[in-house]
Amino acid sequence: MSEDKDLQHSQKFVYDFTEGNRDLKDLLGGKGANLAEMTNLGLPVPPGFTITTEACKVYLDSGEEPAALRDEVSAHLDALEQKMGKKLGQADDPLLVSVRSGAKFSMPGMMDTVLNIGLSDASVTGLAKQSGDERFAWDSYRRLIQMFGKTVLGVDGELFEEALDEAKAAKKVTVDTDLDAADLKKLVKHFKKVVKTEAGRDFPQDPREQMDLAVKAVFDSWNTDRAKLYRRQERIPGDLGTAVNICSMVFGNLGPDSGTGVAFTRDPASGHQGVYGDYLQNAQGEDVVAGIRNTVPLAELEAIDKKSYDQLMQIMETLETHYKDLCDIEFTIERGQLWMLQTRVGKRTAGAAFRIATQLVDQGLIDEAEALQRVNGAQLAQLMFPRFDESAKTELIGRGIAASPGAAVGKAVFDSYTAVKWSRSGEKVILIRRETNPDDLDGMIASEGILTSRGGKTSHAAVVARGMGKTCVCGAEELEVDTKRRRMTTQSGAVIEEGDLVSVDGSTGKVYLGEVPVVPSPVVEYFEGRMHAGADDADELVAAVHRIMAYADRVRRLRVRANADNAEDALRARRFGAQGIGLCRTEHMFLGERREMVERLILADTDEERELALSALLPLQKKDFVELFEAMDGLPVTVRLLDPPLHEFLPDITELSVRVALAESRKDANENDLRLLQAVHKLHEQNPMLGLRGVRLGLVIPGLFAMQVRAIAEAAAERRNAKGDPRAEVMIPLVGTVQELEIVREEADRVIAEVEAATGTDLKLTIGTMIELPRAALTAGQIAEAAQFFSFGTNDLTQTVWGFSRDDVEASFFTAYLEKGIFGVSPFETIDKDGVGSLVRSAVQAGRATRPDLKLGVCGEHGGDPESVHFFHEVGLDYVSCSPFRIPVARLEAGRAAAESKGSDSR
Repeated sequence: MSEDKDLQHSQKFVYDFTEGNRDLKDLLGGKGANLAEMTNLGLPVPPGFTITTEACKVYLDSGEEPAALRDEVSAHLDALEQKMGKKLGQADDPLLVSVRSGAKFSMPGMMDTVLNIGLSDASVTGLAKQSGDERFAWDSYRRLIQMFGKTVLGVDGELFEEALDEAKAAKKVTVDTDLDAADLKKLVKHFKKVVKTEAGRDFPQDPREQMDLAVKAVFDSWNTDRAKLYRRQERIPGDLGTAVNICSMVFGNLGPDSGTGVAFTRDPASGHQGVYGDYLQNAQGEDVVAGIRNTVPLAELEAIDKKSYDQLMQIMETLETHYKDLCDIEFTIERGQLWMLQTRVGKRTAGAAFRIATQLVDQGLIDEAEALQRVNGAQLAQLMFPRFDESAKTELIGRGIAASPGAAVGKAVFDSYTAVKWSRSGEKVILIRRETNPDDLDGMIASEGILTSRGGKTSHAAVVARGMGKTCVCGAEELEVDTKRRRMTTQSGAVIEEGDLVSVDGSTGKVYLGEVPVVPSPVVEYFEGRMHAGADDADELVAAVHRIMAYADRVRRLRVRANADNAEDALRARRFGAQGIGLCRTEHMFLGERREMVERLILADTDEERELALSALLPLQKKDFVELFEAMDGLPVTVRLLDPPLHEFLPDITELSVRVALAESRKDANENDLRLLQAVHKLHEQNPMLGLRGVRLGLVIPGLFAMQVRAIAEAAAERRNAKGDPRAEVMIPLVGTVQELEIVREEADRVIAEVEAATGTDLKLTIGTMIELPRAALTAGQIAEAAQFFSFGTNDLTQTVWGFSRDDVEASFFTAYLEKGIFGVSPFETIDKDGVGSLVRSAVQAGRATRPDLKLGVCGEHGGDPESVHFFHEVGLDYVSCSPFRIPVARLEAGRAAAESKGSDSR
């Protein structure tokens, strides 16, 4: 313990804004690093200092602040007081500060902020005299008590809001700016009573105590439920901690020549260049973000205060050029003096991300490789979602600000709890609020879309929705939202009750009653070849996607194949850019009308009956393969031989038992049903996914795999004789030992040789196996002696490594595991690098040590997951395979992985 104390004393826990820079985000958090960067650029930043994330980590680990922290803070506070010429909270002319969180990664609204620290019963009169504005001083004091009470002392914020509403109602006004100094004095007195009653202590009058308690509250806010939920949603590590920024206060609530705002250097919703943001006169910063009062568009600041507006435009250009990206800026104007309070690389919608990346290339600010890193597969997937059909008959009930695009349909709900509850029961919901706050995060995550009647593009709802890729419309003022009565009323008087269907268009800001039909996304139409990237505004997004995808395809090493079982899916996959089929599941070819033929194979008692059943299936299988090879001519097609347990092709045991029992009671039992029931009982297994399936079927049922291999070979020969270029690959599933593969391969080689001799062709068929069992991965070096390729079946590999039955565990306890942080994300969605990934890595190394030319791919669902694609690139696979719809995502991420790897090598 003493060694820890000594180490703490040797560390530096506090940095002045003049000491840091934007590269110190790990230490100073994003806000602190960027405040330091703006200070270095000579921009007007109020003086202050940052307490590091390391101090927070010590506090969270031990429950105590570092021993050296208080002295360091005191030294920096003394320096700040000397610079400002006033003391924190002094009675005649008080220095006031803000205490704000600032983690490495932006977590808007998830952690705590307290403004106006230093005000007290003694200093509020001094502030009134110094400012010449008594109303401003008491407004600032009531804000401090309200924020401090809620954030630091844990008082229910609704109690303060209710008191504020009552004060406005008593005065018969609707906005807090209409309350005068006398009204605010009464409110302060009431607020202090609320604190005393609810917190069990008086509001602290010592300004240093206020500041110290606020710092601890910010540290504690790192581990609030909403912060942890947000980190899980955004996959932000939980051990980073937050920095704390202590900044001298500047005031936007000093009257009409003061105000506060948020600006974007480009539209975060569309990516278009222009003047975007919100401004609110006579207000403090939290008023804008909270959406409590409706703002005016930033462009109107030019008419209100042209000098500040012009200066802001110059600063915005400076910051965007410096950061080479869209910047999100918070500012305050105090009596005509502009101050910069924050900047960060701004969150944006998926469409804006692609547009901005290509715009910055055209402006010469970044190159194509950097543009590729500015977008991701999740954003591309979002752009492929359907949109509302503009030609459909609709009932428009309102219009707001298009804050985050998309087409969302669901049942109206008016609180976060209901949103989560209904969503978990399978309902699609739209969360409707006057304005959202950080406590609504779980409801926002559960909803299809978000609708608010207040706020703008920079409100909490808009910022968080854009970050999550959720459809959002804000500031729909013509809709009156009554959360207590759980209803919304339109201007025409129509009432939307909880449970009524509504449709929200985040691209236009329109809100409709009922369900609006959807049409394919223009990006999907582009990938399918039905729309070309043009130059007009309607095609601008598609043009941006086209440019970035073209570059990704040029630089990627991983090839991308499709999981497809028929010619129709194969053709669609090819249009989406597939470079072959990585998984054709032949069991899908035995469903429907062919199920009876499989039943005859299962019921066969003699070799003759079995041969007849297989002979009937052979031409049907061959026809399927001919169509598939034709659709993928010139590209590899990996055909997996029959994998699932045979019971899946037989009637349900309960239904069949009832059917037989009823027939016997009528004395007209069907002989075939009786035989089927016997077969079902015979094949019944306690755990069929670990039973008679995969390669085991081929070894136990004579002729089954031989028939399939013959169908593949004959189809390939037919295509080759028709001047086609079939490139078939035979894949043996569920191999656990090389001996299994050797036996099956010997039979397959014999069949292929027979077909080649009979057709006069050289088919060049390759034979490989799926690696989907831990033993197969551990003995990959041996298996590679008999396999020409491996395809990692990561779905089953994940099940067998974790000991999970996927169909059971996802419904029974995965939610609890995610909530408790055991999983950051389901291992069936993103590859478990430490467990499953470790086996994949070792199997790759062992397999290639035996056979250097071993072809390696993956055909589990992870093949289309963005994060997993980067892992597969890293371990050296040759290709990934995924569903047709995810092919563009995999192509993009394969390009990003290659560019990222090249960038790391060059560094």
